[in-house]
Amino acid sequence: DLANCKLMTFPVGIYKAMRSVTEGIRRISLANNELKSITSRFVTTFSQLRELNLSGNYLHRLPEEVSSLLHLQAINLSRNRFRRFPEPLAAVTTLEAIDLEENEITEVPVEKLASMTALRSLNLQANPVGPEVRLLVRPLVPFDLLLSPEKPLPEA
Repeated sequence: DLANCKLMTFPVGIYKAMRSVTEGIRRISLANNELKSITSRFVTTFSQLRELNLSGNYLHRLPEEVSSLLHLQAINLSRNRFRRFPEPLAAVTTLEAIDLEENEITEVPVEKLASMTALRSLNLQANPVGPEVRLLVRPLVPFDLLLSPEKPLPEA
């Protein structure tokens, strides 16, 4: 747990210090730091992750290597700077929960999400998502989709 440490990057020394135990690490929290990116080295080093909490940072993209996290079940990317759904997540077949609340997401790959068989919950609340995302209803997608209520149109 490295939450609330004002980290701007993942500490290189931790890679060295934890080299012998990285295979046993299943959960990492880097919440509420100042991270602007996650490196491919981070992803490949902690390849056995089941849960990853990156909420409350300045992330706007994920490395393609995220798709190699074959055991990842939950990822929290809430309160970051994503404008688009992080596409590498769509390739993680084990993902059950994705939290993207309070980002700036307008685009979502609807077809890719519909093919994520393990996905049970996708939180897109407090995002300016387009109307096509609101049309995602069961049985089209087998997961719970959380969206903020639509704002009423202003009267002319």
